[in-house]
Parts: sequence; structure tokens; C-alpha cells
Amino acid sequence: MSGTAVHVCRACDGLITDPADAVAVAHELGNSGPGWTVWAHREHADDVELIDPDLLRIMTRIWAARM
Repeated sequence: MSGTAVHVCRACDGLITDPADAVAVAHELGNSGPGWTVWAHREHADDVELIDPDLLRIMTRIWAARM
């Protein structure tokens, strides 16, 4: 394996083979350790959903119940 890091696009789950095409779109914290960087293809960077849909659904219900 070469010394180049391989990244996976968060939007399409495809490998990012060109390092110039890799865009860091977020950093997710880990439970233990430094966490990891979220990558996407340059053309998919705007398509990345950073909020987990299940978490959003649960939090919406909690927020609605408090009102």
C-alpha cells in the first residue's frame, strides 16, 4: 500500500482516489481519542448531511414535548 491516505466520500460512499479532489467537510469527535475527519469529493461537499437523521427525529420530539 502506498503512503497516500485513502478517504471515503461521506455523500456517495465512494473512494476518493485523487487527493486534490478530497475536501474535509467536518470533524467528528470520538468517545475516546481525537475523533476523525469527514471527507467528501469536491463535487459532493454540499450534499453531505452532518446531522444524523435518527438523532434529528428524536431531538425534534424532545423539543416539541418541552414546548
